[in-house]
Amino acid sequence: RYRGLTLVLTFLCYTSYHLSRKPISIVKSQLHPNCSALGPNPHNDSNSSTWCSWAPFDRDNYKELFGALDNAFLVAYAIGMFISGIFGERLPLRYYLSGGMVLSGLFTALFGLGYFWDIHVLWYFIIMQVCNGLVQTTGWPAVVACVGNWFGKGKRGLIMGIWNSHTSVGNILGSLIAGAWVSSAWGLSFVVPGIIIAVMGIICFFFLVEYPEDVGCSPPMHHVSSTKKDPEAVTSTEGPLSISGQSDTDRSSSPKAPAEKPEAISFLGALRIPGVVEFSLCLLFAKLVSYTFLYWLPLYIVNVAHFGAKEAGDLSTLFDVGGILGGIFAGLISDYTGGRATTCCVMLVVAAPMLFLYNHVGQNGIGTSIAMLIVCGALVNGPYALITTAVSADLGTHESLKGNAKALSTVTAIIDGTGSVGAALGPLLAGLISPTGWNNVFYMLIAADVLACLLLARVVVKEVRGWCGFMARKRGYVRT
Repeated sequence: RYRGLTLVLTFLCYTSYHLSRKPISIVKSQLHPNCSALGPNPHNDSNSSTWCSWAPFDRDNYKELFGALDNAFLVAYAIGMFISGIFGERLPLRYYLSGGMVLSGLFTALFGLGYFWDIHVLWYFIIMQVCNGLVQTTGWPAVVACVGNWFGKGKRGLIMGIWNSHTSVGNILGSLIAGAWVSSAWGLSFVVPGIIIAVMGIICFFFLVEYPEDVGCSPPMHHVSSTKKDPEAVTSTEGPLSISGQSDTDRSSSPKAPAEKPEAISFLGALRIPGVVEFSLCLLFAKLVSYTFLYWLPLYIVNVAHFGAKEAGDLSTLFDVGGILGGIFAGLISDYTGGRATTCCVMLVVAAPMLFLYNHVGQNGIGTSIAMLIVCGALVNGPYALITTAVSADLGTHESLKGNAKALSTVTAIIDGTGSVGAALGPLLAGLISPTGWNNVFYMLIAADVLACLLLARVVVKEVRGWCGFMARKRGYVRT
């Protein structure tokens, strides 16, 4: 019962995080719309073709300004993420998560209040983005650590693939909520999501249970202290979702006793866990692609397909629908094969030509556009979802840690923090490259996908060799 509550509550918490990040991509087309389509300029004192734009985004370099907004949030997020995991291991997760959500709601709402307060100073919006980026780093390490505290490794890929759909669900809801007010009062596109995440933070404070031991439940496999008599509880890297049959005597003297409570792992110690560096660098380029779509897809649809702001926002949600399917599919396949890296690599390889096709033929009809957006979303977000959830949790409870689960938040922060560097670079590069043509933006995204695949080559080779050795043993001989 508590495990299900934790899964649902953390799902809703991180859904609200992404719900509050999405409005900026929807509102961009309203901050600098096509004024000529609205008729003649009603202002007699100006002949500007940007009379309907919101200053300071009424300039010719508006794409660079939008890139600066995205970059302000994402650079702050990337820097803060490396620090956030360290705090997440040492502070009560319930306080840390709920406090971060309330502050995220505050800064999201303050960005939207710039509309009602008639603010036209670029630095105001950039400061709100920086503050929001810093406080939003409280989310991911905390929710992954909470789920990792309750779930062992059994079918972690499938469970976390389904659970990780909160990212896409949040993007979809954020697009729909922002789209409802984007044409009438775009400030509400930020204020309403800000209220939602703040309310979810309050709910999290009252109902989140951090550890199974807090309510008298048995911890999952990787939480069992190394002083237990059962060696499987220490060294196994595969196991059921929870341990059954633990006696009351064992439970009373276990992980909650101060003498046995493990210390949080150091930053360098987390980097030495096998696979952390490879998956972190892979996520850098995978997240670059995903976040470029997150922040620029609606504007791309407006410019290329000539849809309105609301229609483009609604259509862009199909990319996130594909992301839900891709995350579940990646988790299911990686559980079945045992090859997390190989699953990511195959999806990245297929994603590169699909991105090329979407850019060149994806706007040839609404049916084609819908189908290709879903496919691209699945292939782009599948590896991203797998690495940030199941892979992070696997590495955070790696066998080399000998049962110490105090690395979950730090490892998650390192992997997602490195990925967030790519998330910052993607929208920035898109803002700089898009004036030269959208084709060049897609070539950049394809190159990033290829690099992400290559960075996993060593881990993929290791997995393939493991499969070959397994098949050899099944046939009755062993390679030497």
